[in-house]
Amino acid sequence: MKRKLFCEISPLTYKISYESRILKRQITDQLFGRIAQEKSQAQLPYLIFSHQSLMRRGLRKVPIPVEEAKVANLKIAAPKVSHIIIRPGETFSFWHLVGRCTEKSGYQNGLMVANDGELKKGTGGGLCQFSNLIHWMILHTPLEVVEKYHHEQVDMFPDANREVPFGSGTSIVYNYLDYRFKNNTSTTYQLLTYVGEIYLHGEIYASDPQMNTYEVKAIGEHFESKDGVVYRCGQIFQYRYDQNHQLINQTLIKTNHARVAYDTSQLAVIKN
Repeated sequence: MKRKLFCEISPLTYKISYESRILKRQITDQLFGRIAQEKSQAQLPYLIFSHQSLMRRGLRKVPIPVEEAKVANLKIAAPKVSHIIIRPGETFSFWHLVGRCTEKSGYQNGLMVANDGELKKGTGGGLCQFSNLIHWMILHTPLEVVEKYHHEQVDMFPDANREVPFGSGTSIVYNYLDYRFKNNTSTTYQLLTYVGEIYLHGEIYASDPQMNTYEVKAIGEHFESKDGVVYRCGQIFQYRYDQNHQLINQTLIKTNHARVAYDTSQLAVIKN
């Protein structure tokens, strides 16, 4: 029998606890946060990095109406972040800008990942793709990620149209699982985000040129089986180079050991 979650055992107590954590976060941010909130339609002069993320991957597990709901949600959320200015010493907060996702605000039931790693539908579902896009861009800058959460270690979908390494994504829940980065540099940065017909687009600009370049890639990725369960394994590193493309340092971003939740018959699996 599947163990019941606390929110199922005592929904009212869970609701009170949930709302109290949200309120505590809001008060703390107001008093001490230095949260970025100024926007400017004037674009900063230097394009640092850009990325586009395919919104409809056509996966068999995801019904078309659910994917379309995600696209609708992204169209609401993207303008809330776009053109935000992150000055030196300020912290970017995803949920501070996007706010709570409600039906009244126009959000639809998109795909979400539950605490146990299983898929479900929920209001505002699909916004993880948005925070994933932002995180991927930030990994190509000197900005410091100060809050980030991973989904449960489950590889839910095959690599059809995958554009970034598996495991480099984020998990967000309003507002106590946030995605945040801090500008500890002397340069001002700006994010632009928008939804096209096919892709979710992101661009990051700066007031000064960026001297170093960054590369993020998966190393040693493979599939292995243990006790009849297949796992996706490997590591993700961030590499920083100087102007002569000489390696300055490398940082381990994530170690993957994720249970594969789809058909593995076509995978090259190492048996332990």
